[in-house]
Amino acid sequence: MAGTRQDGARGWPWRSWSDLSEVERVDVYTRQSLYLLLWASLAFTLVGALPEADEVTPRLVAVLVAALVLGLLGTRALTAVADLYPAEGPLPWRQVGPLLAACAVAVTLVVTWAGDLRSAAGAGIWVVLAWSLGGLRGRIPSAVLLAVLTVLPAVVTTEWWAFAYGLVTGAFFLFTCRVSLWLLGVVTELDAARTAQSALAVAEERLRFSRDVHDVLGRRLSTIAVQAELAATLAGRGDERAAPRMLEVRGIAHEALREARELARGYRPTDLGQELEGARSLLRSAGIGAQVDVEGLDPSWHEPAAWVVREAVTNVLRHSSATTVAISYAGDVLEVRNDGAGGPVGDAGTDGSGLSGLRARLAPRGATVEVEHDPPSFAVRVRMPAPALTGAPS
Repeated sequence: MAGTRQDGARGWPWRSWSDLSEVERVDVYTRQSLYLLLWASLAFTLVGALPEADEVTPRLVAVLVAALVLGLLGTRALTAVADLYPAEGPLPWRQVGPLLAACAVAVTLVVTWAGDLRSAAGAGIWVVLAWSLGGLRGRIPSAVLLAVLTVLPAVVTTEWWAFAYGLVTGAFFLFTCRVSLWLLGVVTELDAARTAQSALAVAEERLRFSRDVHDVLGRRLSTIAVQAELAATLAGRGDERAAPRMLEVRGIAHEALREARELARGYRPTDLGQELEGARSLLRSAGIGAQVDVEGLDPSWHEPAAWVVREAVTNVLRHSSATTVAISYAGDVLEVRNDGAGGPVGDAGTDGSGLSGLRARLAPRGATVEVEHDPPSFAVRVRMPAPALTGAPS
């Protein structure tokens, strides 16, 4: 995100204000304000020295050239310091180093001068350091910079009161830079959080859709496979019941196609009654008996219970040789049990992706999924506490 913000700020001169995002506008406003303060302060400190000069002397030219060089180096350093926000990174020595070296050389020369030109030049160096490096993060860099800003006025003016002046004004400049860049960092982080939240919402929707596809199409395809196998067996025997079976397969395929379209459009509701009736029909078609007793199940748990029934019945059709399936509810526990579990196969033995996905969907509602594998019996139990205790939606 920081990289995007920097690219937007650097490309701003070639883009209109209306083309910038809100974050890029804040970035541009903050940076341009700090640049303006740096150059305005530098110019103001030098203006006082010009009336005192009756003519353009080499020393005055040197001061003006040095001010231009320090201003450019300071702008470069300020840009690098601003680029650190909102993260705390290592000091940008490639930009800060040349500025510090130039300021050290300038101070060494200025202290040998006398008069107002010396004070103006010293003030110019001071404001460049304050605005350029005032946004540096970390206790040590901040403490060192404040110490330099405190001592520098006294070194240039040789007055004792300059210590207090440097300390107070230096602290104010550092505070101003830090607050400005801190606000920029906050805005950038909020924008990054909003972007991450949008991406998370998309990911959650994709996960929800993939689960629905797994639940709906998985069950339908399992039924088609069972019915097609039965029809092939009947056809091999010359049994007339093969044709009706294939017609039933076609009907199931059309139903699966309809449900897939509903899933794609987001219109398909999950209804417990429909799931139980569909489970009975599918199990009956596969020659499996079904016993259903979910009396007393709270209506707020009907949709999650439908997920459980759909997943459990799909696993029965895929992985078991069951002859009976019992779906029951008692004591806050919904159970789907079958009598056809063999060795560890598929979800029956390895607790595969279907049951793992079911756990993930039920966990936010306070429900827990338990599996009992004791051949030939296999059971999926879901504990569904009272909504008042779990905050489940009613």
